[in-house]
Amino acid sequence: MSDAGEFVDYTLQRESSWEKAYENRERAGDGVEVYGASVGAVRGTVRDALKRYKDLGHDDITALSSELWSTPVFERRLAAVVLLQTKVGVLVNTDLTRIEGFLRQAGTGNLADPLALDVVRPLVERLQGQAKVRAGKVLERWAQDPDPALRRASALASGRQPPLD
Repeated sequence: MSDAGEFVDYTLQRESSWEKAYENRERAGDGVEVYGASVGAVRGTVRDALKRYKDLGHDDITALSSELWSTPVFERRLAAVVLLQTKVGVLVNTDLTRIEGFLRQAGTGNLADPLALDVVRPLVERLQGQAKVRAGKVLERWAQDPDPALRRASALASGRQPPLD
């Protein structure tokens, strides 16, 4: 695990409580563990990690998001979402492939909706030229996908009413 990934994971575990873990179990989705850290603790941990590891570029940010997401723990995955929200300005249209994988594995709107609204939407809105065309085609593909999470993400990212699945 990277130094930044270890810092985030260790801090989230230190910020946890069994009471919060019990409360958050429902929000986490099936097959996902819960540390029991608050949303505020997750946001603060990501903020602190970005202060501590100041030189993280695009590849570092996307690798760290994947590293955090790879272990099915709600707070780690939420930290990946917060990281991408915070650093959406460095993301490019090809990062939609990684985000698609996250959406397919999210298992809960508590992770999928912020990815669509706060990561995919601003990413696609700021793209130009061929990159915007390609991103639009990705969202169109998502809109036709059998996975309801992708159909919902496409609608939210495009500013449309999400389907009722």
